Amino acid sequence: MPRYFIDLAYRGLPFHGWQIQPGEVTVQQTIEEALSKLMRTPTPVTGAGRTDAGVNARRMIAHFDAANPIADTDAVVRGLNAMCGRDIAVRSIREVHPEAHARFDATSRTYHYYASLRKTPFFHTLSWQASKGLDFEAMNRAAEILLSTSDFASFAKLHSDAKTTICRVTEAEWRPAGSEGMVFVITADRFLRNMVRAVVGTLVDVGRGKLSAIQLRDIIDARNRCAAGTSMPPQALYLWDVKYPYYSPD
Repeated sequence: MPRYFIDLAYRGLPFHGWQIQPGEVTVQQTIEEALSKLMRTPTPVTGAGRTDAGVNARRMIAHFDAANPIADTDAVVRGLNAMCGRDIAVRSIREVHPEAHARFDATSRTYHYYASLRKTPFFHTLSWQASKGLDFEAMNRAAEILLSTSDFASFAKLHSDAKTTICRVTEAEWRPAGSEGMVFVITADRFLRNMVRAVVGTLVDVGRGKLSAIQLRDIIDARNRCAAGTSMPPQALYLWDVKYPYYSPD
């Protein structure tokens, strides 16, 4: 059966996360229902990850199988965009090799967390209003510790189904985002549930002077979620990019 990758983006606020859940509206459910109607047969989709409720995606990759080759993928893109509503945007559908897997073949994922430095009436539903006086230099010094960390159990959602809490972080830095904001950029081979929001919450504690870099190391060594900072609001978090060895989005 031919396999296809879908490149899509979505605003997380209207959805209860990516993954299908009974009685909830999710991104995966919305895509599957629309795609099944277009393909005229039940068509499951598998995403590169499972974003939580309210989390956005600038780029999510998902795969699905078709009974026969799709003659006009652009027509399917137009159909999905017409049926999925204004909060989901499908960029492209491209055929990949039959064993390609949107989740297991991804070599890295990048998340962005946006902080507004002043009150804004325009982006309050898509960013976090940062408190005054945050020491972003101290937060970046602490973030460097994440690059030499392998076990992120202290930042993992409790009672999750993860088989391992080992992740390889290759990028973790606060950067300017325009004239009125900052963005935390983090890239890893994999992420645990709630990991980015817990990491950001802990770094914010560093920026507020509540934690030092040494204490951050102690938190990591504790391997205890209760030792780390609070989980940050979801609306400021974006799945920004997903990389594959054989696929480059348009």
